[in-house]
Amino acid sequence: MAASFALAGCAESERDDTGSGSSGDGASGGTFVFAGAADPVLLDPAFASDGETFRVARQIFEGLVGTEPGTADPAPLLAKSWEPSEDGLTYTFELQDGVTFHDGSEFNAEAVCFNFDRWYNFPESAQGGDLSYYYGALFRGFATGPDADAALYSSCEASSDTEAVITLNEPFAGFISALSLPAFSMQSPTALQEYQDDAAANVLTTDYSTAHPTGTGPFKFDEWDRGSSVSLSRYDDYWGEVALVDEVRVVPIADPKARATAVENGEVDGADLIGPADIAPLEDAGMQVLPRDPFTVLYLGFNQKQKPLDDLRVRQAIAHAIDKDAVASASLPEGSEIATQFMPPSVAGWNDSVTEYAYDPDLARDLLEQAGAEGATIEFNYPTDVSRPYMPSPADTFNVVRSQLEAVGLKIKPTADVWNPDYLGKIQGTADHGIHLLGWTGDYNDTDNFVGVFFGTETDEWGFDNPEIFSALREARQIPVVEDQIPLYEQINADVMDFLPGVPLAHPAPSLAFGPDVSGYQPSPVNDEVWSTVSVG
Repeated sequence: MAASFALAGCAESERDDTGSGSSGDGASGGTFVFAGAADPVLLDPAFASDGETFRVARQIFEGLVGTEPGTADPAPLLAKSWEPSEDGLTYTFELQDGVTFHDGSEFNAEAVCFNFDRWYNFPESAQGGDLSYYYGALFRGFATGPDADAALYSSCEASSDTEAVITLNEPFAGFISALSLPAFSMQSPTALQEYQDDAAANVLTTDYSTAHPTGTGPFKFDEWDRGSSVSLSRYDDYWGEVALVDEVRVVPIADPKARATAVENGEVDGADLIGPADIAPLEDAGMQVLPRDPFTVLYLGFNQKQKPLDDLRVRQAIAHAIDKDAVASASLPEGSEIATQFMPPSVAGWNDSVTEYAYDPDLARDLLEQAGAEGATIEFNYPTDVSRPYMPSPADTFNVVRSQLEAVGLKIKPTADVWNPDYLGKIQGTADHGIHLLGWTGDYNDTDNFVGVFFGTETDEWGFDNPEIFSALREARQIPVVEDQIPLYEQINADVMDFLPGVPLAHPAPSLAFGPDVSGYQPSPVNDEVWSTVSVG
């Protein structure tokens, strides 16, 4: 945390740029094949919120800020240093020199401002939570639309080719950390102007979103064969250390068991989201299993637009009906921690005194009776054909929770939807859902990235309007010093658990698996895993 505080003030890059302009001296060559759990949704990270899109984006794109390897703490990337003003409203970024996008165009301060202004000026058709989720959640508003008056971003000025000055309308202590998100990657203005249309009826299917993503990263885009693979090749003019392998290929394998089998059989070199039951057999077969540190939360969300979920007693009853230990034992990896709030204990502001809802089926029945909701029918939404770091086996988690809710007299209406794009679109973009399984892998080490993203404003997912919580979160995020934020976030976590918008279930610890000849892979608690250091054979 101390390192994070220091970096938020003034940071200097120690990135080795000796590989810039080389053709890959010292490269091991070959192809690194990696299995994710699903296809990307699209290839423009500004419109993405899913981990599979971000996995590919991290190879193609870079932001001003990255993370220290193996941690969630911010580190210089395309910006080699930054300096905030005393009032926390202005940030001056000193940029790396000699960086080019994959189309040969120059990365400079004008490109930085182009990207910031692009996000701010998204048309209203692109401002929904199912598209510009991260920008809306963190920057709070756009140039137009209903939240324009609340917009955090004010302006960007290119004071020289290598210096960009960003001005905010109010302080945001998590600003630097937030810029490590792939959603805020620097993209080629030339390619965006030629191939992207932010006002398109479907920005997910534009030429840019499907065939022309253009960044500054160690790999450049080759081909996306939907449902089969995304192929990338080494960018030999990369400004940093050139990647070791010639190519990478990302393949979707939805079933956790099938991913493990693919690693063991040598069909892929590595895979993510290994199921708990597959870890020991893989190790016994001589495969490498690498755990990530838990930086996740799995929760059961309540849509308060749907009755009887608008009644606190019903929400409390559901919370008391759930045996979290049984959920973790049946469906989560070993090492997962039981959750008491919507962020892991390693994040500043975690509160050890929040209201906890012990497993108590009798109390759950009493609360349902008090609310006149005994025997009520509740829709229970869960995804299929996907594994997430916080939810490796959704169907298994669903079945355990469903049986516990039925045991206290609730009638459950199961509703399963394919993850991409139906489930996320329904939960985050409509009010047509009930209770639902979802979760979060922290993107960076900042409290607002958990509770602020979930509860900073009224959303379709949660369906409630709580001005007190919204205001408290807004006040906390405006404080420019992290230490001063902590007591406010501790109180917010207490207030959230009293209001009970959902039930935080656990902090799962996801695992990766690799063949015996793979080296150089650095697991990250926030999945900021760039494959330039990976070699095979």
